[in-house]
Amino acid sequence: MPEGNRLTVMPPARKRTRTYDPVRTRTAVLAQFGHLRQAVRTLDERQLALPTRLGDWTVRDLAAHIVLAVAGVGRALERDEPARPDLALLDHPPTTAVHAAAIAASSRELAGRTPGLDALYARTEEELTRHLAAAPHTRVLALRAGAMTLTDYLVTRTVELVVHTDDLNAAVPGLEVPCDRQALAAATRFLADALAARAPGGSTEVRIPPYAVVQCLEGPRHTRGTPPNVVETDPLTWLRLATGRLAWKDAVADASVSASGERADLEGLLPLMR
Repeated sequence: MPEGNRLTVMPPARKRTRTYDPVRTRTAVLAQFGHLRQAVRTLDERQLALPTRLGDWTVRDLAAHIVLAVAGVGRALERDEPARPDLALLDHPPTTAVHAAAIAASSRELAGRTPGLDALYARTEEELTRHLAAAPHTRVLALRAGAMTLTDYLVTRTVELVVHTDDLNAAVPGLEVPCDRQALAAATRFLADALAARAPGGSTEVRIPPYAVVQCLEGPRHTRGTPPNVVETDPLTWLRLATGRLAWKDAVADASVSASGERADLEGLLPLMR
């Protein structure tokens, strides 16, 4: 085989865990929640009653759930601090399905008893800002799934906020809530790394420009030249795939994903979280 396309069978390379800047991550969470607050305050009762792609959730249910997704940061900061974290960031995605039913019930209950969503968003934004200003980034939080550092948990909140921004835009024609660049970057990188952790290896390169490139899947490991197995897509398509909003076969069929090579089929690995 030519030198520029050399392949060799090797054990997966040991990957260093990605770190996230605490200040940028806090800023991203606050910025994205601010975008959502500005959008939700414009919704009328007809729009709030619209269906979403999340089963039987209405836009109102979704808007209430977004509040719960960030209000949990403050509640966790008010609890006693665990001695040490026992849940790594990349261990978080599989835990989300376990609590999905309880979270859905809480979201509907909050939506049902909160006619004024704008006031709820304003209060939540003020409390989140206050809590984050006072808490050190190394603070450990006691959560349902385990104990995590504050910065790691905020990375998971970027996924919640960006994915649900996309859900909201899909449900309400013309809404067009923007995605904060840093929030979108953190969410994309986190779920790309979660894929690499689920299927370690170096035979396939997954590209999500401009934010992430990861190697995954066991098999012949690429060392030089053009990779033989490549998957490439944009950040929002990747987030939809990783969270079950979009099926792999549909993304390939409509060319929102390009996949070349014998080991470029990720269907059996997705979604990574729900």
